[in-house]
Amino acid sequence: MEQHSLAPAGRFITVGEIMLRLTPPNYDKIRMATSFEASYGGSEANIALALANLGVDSTVFTVVPGNSLGKSAVRMLRSNDVHCSPVIFSRPEETPTHRLGTYYLETGYGIRSSKVTYDRKHSAFVEYDYSRVDVDKLLEGYDWLHLSGITPALGPGCADLVLACLAAGRKKGMTISFDGNFRSALWSWEEARDFCTRCLPYVDVLLGIEPYHLWKDEADHSKGDWKDGVPLQPTFEQQQRVFEAFVRRYPNIRCIARHVRYAHSGSENSLKAYMWYQGKTWESRLITFTILDRVGGGDAFASGLIYAMMSGWQAEETLNFAVASSVIKHTIHGDGNITDDVETIRSIMNQNYDIKR
Repeated sequence: MEQHSLAPAGRFITVGEIMLRLTPPNYDKIRMATSFEASYGGSEANIALALANLGVDSTVFTVVPGNSLGKSAVRMLRSNDVHCSPVIFSRPEETPTHRLGTYYLETGYGIRSSKVTYDRKHSAFVEYDYSRVDVDKLLEGYDWLHLSGITPALGPGCADLVLACLAAGRKKGMTISFDGNFRSALWSWEEARDFCTRCLPYVDVLLGIEPYHLWKDEADHSKGDWKDGVPLQPTFEQQQRVFEAFVRRYPNIRCIARHVRYAHSGSENSLKAYMWYQGKTWESRLITFTILDRVGGGDAFASGLIYAMMSGWQAEETLNFAVASSVIKHTIHGDGNITDDVETIRSIMNQNYDIKR
């Protein structure tokens, strides 16, 4: 198989909130914890970090309070080679509550699932006035823009920012990827579907098939959605029908990919993925693995897919690399897939687990 060593030539930018993550050590429950391990994460930042570790020219735009917490979060990104020059360090008069969003992760073990508790209301990212941001200037010189459905769920200003970025990115001819990333703690299913469906005409690379309306008849919604009745673990034929319905309705979409998880317990899962690309549906290998830290697995899948697409890899190899990127993230503490060796991911992709000497 062909070896790949050179990083993609394109420039990547993403927009979203970075948060402080607090985790009780040793799989403890929050109510038992006397200490917490601190790290930083957020879907968009996780993807930028993973790509930067693989050598991609990767940039994050976010807003953090201009205090020690905000500076520490950005320092973590910079230490992973993420460019942070557009980041805004807000002043108290700009973001009155002046705080960094936080979430608490209770890591599952065995049959006990992981649990996330958000503490992110009134963060600097939410309170900032984005009408002050020149979106055209922000995106100038970049080739790939990534956005998610988490950002618009945070508030009206954040939703407006996402729409402005989509419009500007399309006007500039950027490749635009979008991950719906539904978070029930932030908005309702219908709110998410209504907004994220508005984003679809701008998207080139779609990650996941929800939350979107995909009506069988736009004039008569009583006929249902093409995704109705499709299980979380679909067959190849079920997934192909949904993919084909998406691209018929939105011919701008060049690629759709979604991973499928099989949870054998809180500590052991299997992953595979489906992708519509270059006019057909592809199915990856299935990989079974033990989980150290599940958070960020979907972001690692997205980063692997984006890396391979930016590198011009063939479809089957692209999809298997994305799955392997997600799998290896499950073995790393923290939100981010801090893996700087493409061949390590390719070894997982080819299910080669021998020691590297």
